[in-house]
Amino acid sequence: MKDIVFCSNNCFVLYSAAVQAKNSENKESGPSLPQSPMQERPPKAFHQYSNNISTLDVHCLPQLQEKVSPPPSPPIMFPPAFEAAKVEAKPDELKVTVKLKPRLKAIHSSLDESRPPTKKWKGMKWKKWSIQIVIPKGSFKPPCEEEIDEFLKKLGTTLKPDPVPKDYRKCCFCHEEGDGLTDGPARLLNLDLDLWVHLNCALWSTEVYETQAGALINVELALRRGLQMKCMFCHKMGATSGCHRLRCTNIYHFTCAIKAQCMFFKDKTMLCPMHKPKGTHEQELSYFAVFRRVYVQRDEVRQIASIVQRGERDHTFRVGSLIFHAVGQLLPQQMQAFHSSKALFPVGYEASRLYWSMRHASRRCRYLCSIEEKDGLPLFVIKVVEQGHEDLVLTDSTPK
Repeated sequence: MKDIVFCSNNCFVLYSAAVQAKNSENKESGPSLPQSPMQERPPKAFHQYSNNISTLDVHCLPQLQEKVSPPPSPPIMFPPAFEAAKVEAKPDELKVTVKLKPRLKAIHSSLDESRPPTKKWKGMKWKKWSIQIVIPKGSFKPPCEEEIDEFLKKLGTTLKPDPVPKDYRKCCFCHEEGDGLTDGPARLLNLDLDLWVHLNCALWSTEVYETQAGALINVELALRRGLQMKCMFCHKMGATSGCHRLRCTNIYHFTCAIKAQCMFFKDKTMLCPMHKPKGTHEQELSYFAVFRRVYVQRDEVRQIASIVQRGERDHTFRVGSLIFHAVGQLLPQQMQAFHSSKALFPVGYEASRLYWSMRHASRRCRYLCSIEEKDGLPLFVIKVVEQGHEDLVLTDSTPK
């Protein structure tokens, strides 16, 4: 006979046809014995199968009562990482070996809390930096810029550019070289060819006044008078700032007036130390910086004429990219043919200009322009001077 195995709730039950036949004989022949409660069986259940299997008597397994779950146990202590935990097994049973992987989060327990916290990346990924600021008691005077520059120069921690070439321009009033302090003589302004004046030296002169456009008028007049006046502080010529008190003859350079502690007022007047009021004054001016646009009003036509008339010129006259070399001349017999309604064409005129090249779009070259005479008429000549090429000469009878 064949054996049939049924599985329920992880328990294996084995039935055979022979056992069933033996049980049926015992029921018919033997007297019925009182059954104990342990031998009581649940009611039979018949299952019908249609796969060429006869009807079988199947006994249902007794249903076990659900046990009440015990109270939660304390957390399980796992062995250290990468250690194999072996489970003891009974003889003749399958042995199972379990390998536990390291957990990402550590389990808090008394053993872990006793260990001191370790900084794994200290000194490699990050460093702790602390700063302590000590504020001295009493008054603290911050260092000035000169002291800081001197200290950095001693340390050698900064890159200092090359020194700027010395400015040899000299003021016609105070005779000091270069631009002055902003809160002092201030910047240099051009008066004439190689003639310069400090802004405040000209502005605080008695004759000079300023227009709304920022033009300084009568600067040349003040300069001519200053050539004959001596400063009361330094005893040098060029003083133009006089005391505003009536019949006072004290006169100073602007820089000398500051050193002599003269008092300046907002209405552009000044009082010498002998006549200034004691203490402070409401209209007193203590700051001389000028940030607005200021220039010297001059006759540019006369200035250009003075430049042209000078025989030996040690200076370069330049307007934009046009450099002036020679003005040329015109004889009386040439006047009729060497002029137009808008311009004169003096023979010997020469100038050069830097302009874009005719051969290369991204380069510039020098064009030397001059005026010559040919058959009693002006001849305009342009000589193209470009590096790497031969000089090209263009001529025509008109400047266009």
